[in-house]
Order: sequence, then structure tokens, then C-alpha cells
Amino acid sequence: MSLNAEDDYRAAGFSGRLPRGTRHALLIIDMVQAYLDPGCPLKLDGEAAVATSRRLLDAARAAGAPVVFTTVRYTPGGREGGLFYRKVPALETFVEGSPFGDFPPSLTPRPDELVVVKHYPSAFFGTSLASTLRVLGVDSVIVTGFSTSGCVRASALDALCHGFIPLVVADGCADRTADIHRHNLFDIANKIADVVALDEAVALMGRANALRASCSKEAGFFATS
Repeated sequence: MSLNAEDDYRAAGFSGRLPRGTRHALLIIDMVQAYLDPGCPLKLDGEAAVATSRRLLDAARAAGAPVVFTTVRYTPGGREGGLFYRKVPALETFVEGSPFGDFPPSLTPRPDELVVVKHYPSAFFGTSLASTLRVLGVDSVIVTGFSTSGCVRASALDALCHGFIPLVVADGCADRTADIHRHNLFDIANKIADVVALDEAVALMGRANALRASCSKEAGFFATS
């Protein structure tokens, strides 16, 4: 009897479970107007993912967890993007001055929250993100954003390679079609990250915050994020 894909991967030795970590950062990948504005060719069905990310953002802020937003920006001609810019001509959407790189009103960063401007799919490639997270004591990143098959996947993979536990929130991501989204989540879950539900991600940040508060009280002071 032939195995289905999930059983086949498990039998082959994939699908291990990662630890959940103790200090989480919320990483919101490229949730910008390019993917939400009907006037942009990159538009996808992402409103539900934005709503999920907003709930996670509220939870992270309440827990005192670090929050990182990413966006994409190029100078005219896109030389910073090298071959990636050449491979994906739609990246011209993100040339400086375009409103498509702006964040939607419901996901506007606060002045004390980190905004990473990137030129390639991964939030870690060519940026100081890994160093910043290490200074903040982060050991796990909760990942949402656009798109599942592109920058979310690339960022989760690089998080893993840098030693951060990647937890991808399924409903907090979206892609150009539901099938692409689903198939990439399957692959991510088997090879790169643990794919988690919104409620688990919210609970993880809440538990970590409670643990830090307890430890701080025992030490006689209150820690800040």
C-alpha cells in the first residue's frame, strides 16, 4: 500500500518537532500595501492573514516581546537586489517613493519597534537582524507575512540556519493561491520550521512574559524587553 505524502515524509525521517523556546520575537514579513492594494500586480488574498497578524501584534506588545517588521525598498534600477531583482521584475514595485512598500494602518510599527529594510527574500540576508535578536536574548521567532512560498519560507529557513527556533503561524501567512500556500506550509513544516496555530503562538508569548516577570520579581527588579 502506498503512503500519502505526510506518511512518506515521516517514514523518511522528516517532520521532527522543535522546542518552543523561552524568548520569542514576532517577525512580520513584508505585510505591506503591495500585497493588499488592488492596484498592484502583487496583490493577493491577504486580509485574513493581516487580521491574524494584528492579533499576534497585540499579544506581542502586551507580553513585551520584541516585534520586527520587514519591508522592501530599492533605488531606481534595483542594483541592491542584484539577480533577484532581475529574476522578479515585479520588484520594481518597491522602488523608493512607491506607496506599495508602506504598512497598512492596522500594522503600523511603533517608534520603538524594529523595521528591517531588505533587498532579498530573507529578512536575515544582508541585514543585522540576527545580531539584533541575539542582543535581545531571543531564541525563537514567530513568523507571519507574505508570501508563504517566498519571503516567509526564506526567512524561516535562515532563522533556522542562524540558530533561532522558527514557528510559522499558518493563518498569518498567504500566497497567490490557496494551493501554493498549503503546499509550502507542508514543506516548511516537514523541513524547516514548526507550523503553529494562532492560539499557540499567543499562548507562547504570554507564558514567556509571565516567566520573565516571575524571575524579575525574585531577583528584586523588573526587566524590560
